[in-house]
Amino acid sequence: MTEPLLRRLHARGEQLTVGALPWVAPVYRAMPQVAEVIEFPFAHGGLQFRERRAIAKRIEGRFGKAYVLPNSLKSALLPFLASIPERIGYFGEARIGLLTHRLKNPKNKPPMVAFYSALSGEGGLEADRPRLQMGDADIEETLAGLKLQRGAYYVFAPGAEYGPAKRWPAHHFAELAIKLDRPVVLLGSGKEAALCGEIAAPVNAARAGQCLNFAGTTSLLQALCLIAASRGTVSNDSGLMHVAAAFGVPQVAIFGSSSPLHTPPLSDKARVLWLKDDPAYQPPLDCAPCFERECPLGHTRCLNDISAQRVLDGLQQTVGAG
Repeated sequence: MTEPLLRRLHARGEQLTVGALPWVAPVYRAMPQVAEVIEFPFAHGGLQFRERRAIAKRIEGRFGKAYVLPNSLKSALLPFLASIPERIGYFGEARIGLLTHRLKNPKNKPPMVAFYSALSGEGGLEADRPRLQMGDADIEETLAGLKLQRGAYYVFAPGAEYGPAKRWPAHHFAELAIKLDRPVVLLGSGKEAALCGEIAAPVNAARAGQCLNFAGTTSLLQALCLIAASRGTVSNDSGLMHVAAAFGVPQVAIFGSSSPLHTPPLSDKARVLWLKDDPAYQPPLDCAPCFERECPLGHTRCLNDISAQRVLDGLQQTVGAG
């Protein structure tokens, strides 16, 4: 969702280096406007001041501007320690002294793409849409290694790091996989391998080889290639949903506790299913979006009541339109 910002900066002549954690660095390497990616060796949590100071010393004097995208104090600390003259970001976490140019956080949650693009200082942000590009050589190498062919499979991304209130039920994914006319590739992290196994087991029992569970076994680069070369994808509101949108892959995005008004898949080939805005769904989902990790009411109707057939219909429509 930060890609349109980087495209704007590149278009006005800025040469871009992105500092990113290893798990997300391959995404920035799929952005042609990014000249260099520096991988940060930071663990989750903690200030890790010594590590940040070491990197700051290494890059001091190289950059004229830093755009600080996360709203945390520790994210603003490294550009400050590196004495980068202009440090641009949003107010947050008592980092007033660390930033030289500060934007106010909007009262109402805007779409995240526009939220990031606003750091450019430019207007006309509403039409910004992320784009990613993978090299044909990387795609062909990935497909050959996994014995797959371009456009001959679907991708399911059934996980959502935030919590179960964002995950369409595994048995719905399994029912959908059985209905499809092509094999299904399951993608996710190692933490989601069991979830993907729960989907694959009944599907392969009914149709041997229909589900290929790659959760936790592929690199992010391989996952990007698999999505880019797929016939279509089905996912929850997750990072891989935005990847599919950025590649322009036909997709169905399923929303539960979160809102497509805030984090939509920005693609003409995306179909969003969200019962909150379905006038035919009764009784109405007055509880949505709750933005909770788990359903506070215990029923998770927002996801349980989206049928496999409804997702299949949406997928066939978007694949046909593509």
